[in-house]
Amino acid sequence: MKPTGKLAIALLGLLISQVTLAKVEATLDRYRVALGDTLNLTVTVTEDDEDLGDINTGLIIQDFEILNQSTRSSTQVINGQRNHQRQLILNITPKRTGTLSIPALQSGASSSAPLVVEVGEPVDIDPGAETVLFEAELDRESVYVQGQLLLTLRLQQAVNLQQRSISELQLDDAFVLPLEQRSFQRNVGGRPWLVHEVRYAVFPEQSGTLSIPAQSFSAREGSRLRGRLVRLQTPAIEVQVLPRPASYPAGATWLPARDVSIEEQWSSDPQQLTEGGSVTRSLRLVAEGMQGAQLPPITIEPVAGIKFFPDQPDIADSEIASGKRGVRTDSAALVATRPGQFTLPEIRIPWWDIETEQLRYAVLPARTIDVAPAVQVTSGSMAGPGAPVSTTVATPMVAAANSLWSWLAVFMGTGWAVTAGLWWRSRRGQLEGTDEAPEAPDLPRCYKSLLAACAAGSTSDARQWLLRWSAALEPALAGQSMQQVSNYFGHPELGSAIEEMNALLYRNQDNLHSWDGSKLATIVKQLHKGRKKSGARTHALPPLYPTESRATT
Repeated sequence: MKPTGKLAIALLGLLISQVTLAKVEATLDRYRVALGDTLNLTVTVTEDDEDLGDINTGLIIQDFEILNQSTRSSTQVINGQRNHQRQLILNITPKRTGTLSIPALQSGASSSAPLVVEVGEPVDIDPGAETVLFEAELDRESVYVQGQLLLTLRLQQAVNLQQRSISELQLDDAFVLPLEQRSFQRNVGGRPWLVHEVRYAVFPEQSGTLSIPAQSFSAREGSRLRGRLVRLQTPAIEVQVLPRPASYPAGATWLPARDVSIEEQWSSDPQQLTEGGSVTRSLRLVAEGMQGAQLPPITIEPVAGIKFFPDQPDIADSEIASGKRGVRTDSAALVATRPGQFTLPEIRIPWWDIETEQLRYAVLPARTIDVAPAVQVTSGSMAGPGAPVSTTVATPMVAAANSLWSWLAVFMGTGWAVTAGLWWRSRRGQLEGTDEAPEAPDLPRCYKSLLAACAAGSTSDARQWLLRWSAALEPALAGQSMQQVSNYFGHPELGSAIEEMNALLYRNQDNLHSWDGSKLATIVKQLHKGRKKSGARTHALPPLYPTESRATT
């Protein structure tokens, strides 16, 4: 590449990085509303040279009415780096029904992405003489096993309430994750209502019928002591849980989701890789409507001439408008053992589209990389035809350079050998030794993560979560081996299930998805239900009125 071309690319990269840093982000608390509802638009800037006062809010008033606006700022210092964030919060209400857009909002040289809001017809509320309404709503009539079901408990009030509380949702045959609560104002027939929504993401663990029991709400109207006591209850709901379709590929991890994608990131340009050099490749699997613990490890097929040194996976969850979004990142260091051209094969992960009820694949195309030979340092030069032959003596500087490169080569080779040895030793320790349990393990999280690992067919994750769950259920098992866990519970089939799981681990076949975790999951459910403590709990709602001094719990 010519020097001018390299300079142009460098300048373009600098401009892109500056645009990325000077970021303006616009978000909404809801993207589906009814006419008469209010929603919050938050505009965030993260650079000192960006001014909230520059944002043209007049672009919004074509389709929305701005009811109120406020600002807030925060500063954090992490590892010596200062992060200053400022936000403009607009409380808006749509002017009409239909698909409305909020255009890109610009501040300085940066602008936000445009947003789209679906506005439906006004809500039909006919409470009669009632001033408080309480209802339960599901986002779908049926759900696939291990898929996401959104349950919303909605409180609507036209009077001031004190000591509000809603019963906590508890389901034995489903994993329940509380989502962020939302509050907004609703205008119906000229009468204002305050609406508060308590939302849950529910993941059924078995097909059939899922029964959601009646949920209760209680509060006092007006005065805390003398006000009228309000008690309301939603009807019980039954949901049909669909099984895994027969057309889904056998042996593949079951992924019922709204969307699944896979992407890769490199620590440096893989085309700059040389013999003996290394680069880290990170594969990121993202699923909308699933938890990170449900996602399978990404299988990497071996490539002759390339060695892979995998790192521990990074599993995370986040909340989006449609519920939960799970992310799993599998990283590995790639070391080229010889020069040449190598092709990293295509990666295809099947998943089930719950919206269209079709089999789909998340695909990462194959990638070809060229590995250059290792740099050789010579002390002489080639003589052309007919040139006089002479003997060249290396100067002390050249000799020192050769010595330095030799020592560097020895040092790097030794370092890689030590790294590989330590990695292999830690791997053997995970398979043969005992694992330490967290100091304060969370029993529900460990239990659900263990069931998710069983459902995903991941023997390594299931083994880790089995040890953590047993330590959370029985503190005496903290730091004990798998054999000691089996002996402690004394379940007749637990030992054989552990032996089957360990056999696959020792043969390093975890990524082949050849393990059926349903047997272990059934045993764990029996042990968990037999020993867990039950108790009804309630959680208080946050204040809905600015005039209230505190929320009652």
